[in-house]
Amino acid sequence: MSAPRLRATPLPGIGVQYDLETREHRHLSVVAHRDGTRTVNVYRSDDPDSCAQSLRLTSSEAGSLIDALKPSHHSPSLLYTTDLGLVAERIEVAATSRWNGRVLGDTRMRTDTGASVVAVLRRAEAIPSPAPDFRLAGGDTLIVVGTREGVDAAASILERE
Repeated sequence: MSAPRLRATPLPGIGVQYDLETREHRHLSVVAHRDGTRTVNVYRSDDPDSCAQSLRLTSSEAGSLIDALKPSHHSPSLLYTTDLGLVAERIEVAATSRWNGRVLGDTRMRTDTGASVVAVLRRAEAIPSPAPDFRLAGGDTLIVVGTREGVDAAASILERE
């Protein structure tokens, strides 16, 4: 069986459209918008040019879907957080969040939940191990590691408005 072919088409002013035909001859496409959102399209089997379903995802939803579709690489040097009783999640800081423009330490997240922010994704940049004086911005995606309860509590803190 040959490898699936992914065709990329630039969409000026919008982003890039990636098209894939599955082994079952189904046409799928993903539009990677310039703002980080994604649109996933599934086309009709009887008419591969007619879209049957379209789903718009935020950048953090798209990241979660990527994680689900392509789980951790199988490397013996990687820690599997679930084996340790920990979880890692992406939590987005909304533009309307009370934390937009404030420093990470103001959230008291680690102190109050035990969960740690191990990285911040901002636009196309990853900032590892942000210090307490790191200034948060709307649209930032925080990678938070901790117990299930701790990460849920951290999400509650970040979602407060």
